[in-house]
Amino acid sequence: MAQTENSSAPSDRARVKRYHHIASYDLEVVHAILDAMPLCHVGYIHNGTPFVTPTLQWRDGNRVFWHGSSASRMIRTTQEQDVCLTVSIYDGLVMARSAFNYNINHRSVMIFGRPEKLADDEKEHQLRTMVDKTIPGQWARLRPVTTNELKATTVLTMPITEASAKIRTGQPEDNEEDYTFPVWAGVVPVRMQILPPEPDPRNLPDVAPPPELSRFHIG
Repeated sequence: MAQTENSSAPSDRARVKRYHHIASYDLEVVHAILDAMPLCHVGYIHNGTPFVTPTLQWRDGNRVFWHGSSASRMIRTTQEQDVCLTVSIYDGLVMARSAFNYNINHRSVMIFGRPEKLADDEKEHQLRTMVDKTIPGQWARLRPVTTNELKATTVLTMPITEASAKIRTGQPEDNEEDYTFPVWAGVVPVRMQILPPEPDPRNLPDVAPPPELSRFHIG
């Protein structure tokens, strides 16, 4: 994918070495993938052992944010080292004529950097941003957070300045001589599906789902 005016020369560790033809360093591409998938994985080293922790991420401008318990290993360790934050979306199984040409259609992002801890006066604002990115306006409907809850939560952030994306689409890419081999090839699309909400049986009888759930086309 060609670079655009929103692209910058990637660092050595962010530069895609293999399958570089499906790589992009365009910030709009990186932002779109982050916005499409809130689940991320944060990779770091703790006491000489590599760990990869799944958590929720959200983007505000050209920064990525995530949160966790202030006492957690991931939160404490990642403030002292560079990390790699990844987001991946599985879009389809690419069935080729050779097992060595099997692939997946996907969108993925890798971001490198040193996380920064948000100050207390910024933390609540970003937690509200996280909640309202899932269901607009939901923060205002919820029971207000307490001082102890905010104290027990840490929000980390990194600028999205050292990042790369990969996007693979389309049909299998077989060896030319394999196109005459008599086996089916093609793509099996994969989609993340949002299903109808399942109410908590302890809901009060007069409460209704947020009206914004209708944007998910669920009744």
